[in-house]
Amino acid sequence: MPSTSICLFFSDTGGGHRSAALAISQGLADLSEQIEEGVERPEILCENIVEKSHPLNRYFVDMYNFLLRHCQAGMKYYYWAIENFKPNDSQVGYRLARPYLFELLDELDADVIVSIHPMSNHYLAKALTEMGRKDKTKLVTVVTDPNGDFWRGWACPDVDLTLVPNDLGRDRLLYWGIEPEKIKVTGMPVHPDFLKPSVCPPADFKKHLGLDPVNKKTICINAGWAGGGNMLPIYKALEAVASEIQVVFICGHNIALYERIKKESVLSPIPTAVLPFHDRMADLMSAVDLMVTKAGGLTTFESVARRLPMAIDVITPPMPQEEGTVNLLCNNKLAKPVKKPEDIVTIVKELDRKRLDLPDVCSLNRVDAVYDISTAILELAGYKMQPELHKLIQFNSGQI
Repeated sequence: MPSTSICLFFSDTGGGHRSAALAISQGLADLSEQIEEGVERPEILCENIVEKSHPLNRYFVDMYNFLLRHCQAGMKYYYWAIENFKPNDSQVGYRLARPYLFELLDELDADVIVSIHPMSNHYLAKALTEMGRKDKTKLVTVVTDPNGDFWRGWACPDVDLTLVPNDLGRDRLLYWGIEPEKIKVTGMPVHPDFLKPSVCPPADFKKHLGLDPVNKKTICINAGWAGGGNMLPIYKALEAVASEIQVVFICGHNIALYERIKKESVLSPIPTAVLPFHDRMADLMSAVDLMVTKAGGLTTFESVARRLPMAIDVITPPMPQEEGTVNLLCNNKLAKPVKKPEDIVTIVKELDRKRLDLPDVCSLNRVDAVYDISTAILELAGYKMQPELHKLIQFNSGQI
């Protein structure tokens, strides 16, 4: 067994937390290759623990995803309930999850635990304290909301280090009483695949989907992990510019939406490739000219890493923790809001098919932040990183 183990914990509330965990896991793996010879590499484990901790928590996760898929307007009430009742800091909730956490933490015997979900930080900190493991196991939080209007659960004074995307997050944590020395600004944990040249060339990617490889503007309509939002009316509105465009429609984990869009695409004048959840989004983002998406932090920042213009669905008001993301991206000319379906027509007509220049405000240009995050985790685990090799990876992977 390796002498050092690093565990990344998250929950499948939407797809962003898993994406972040996989990004950090790959960043850790990349940097582990640079650890000096003779030093054992760490073992890295990813696990969605919130929904496994107790049936009640499984219910809350399922409810979140149901609302995300079928009733986004109801998300503000879910957010209000979480912020006011604070289940992440509930003694009753902790007691329900405690047996699972004790067994898990004892079995894994981790040197570093990385929490990538606001509902797990406090329970993990309490369990480590009660088990007498605070000296043995370091606890890190990686915040995945790229603005200051995020869940209060991200702020846990008992973690050893909280990594935030930008100064907006840092200021909010300071306001909530987190000690400055326990906060580090790193950027968003975008998977290294989004920093590297595409595996499948853009023209070939489109050709494989039966689309024009060169001549038409290619629009990706992304319904997200859960397959929600107002993407169908936006798609129908695009018929006004059907002669100029072609569409890749990503339906996420929503079979009903997938079947519906397949039928709609047959009747539509727009050449359309309809896909379920797609695991090569880095290649897809290199092949399209515009990403139509909801305001999820990871999807939007994967687009930023690809320097891909965005149109963000705000027909249904964004969830409170995502509204700041919309403002951040739109104010810095990386995205435009879609307030009604017809807005997409003007956005497409004005699209020049050029990649974006990234501003240096709010760490928007720190697209390789996953390596800074991974370095901080490895150093907390006791590894001495070699800065020149770290920079070499960042430089090479930063070429699109």
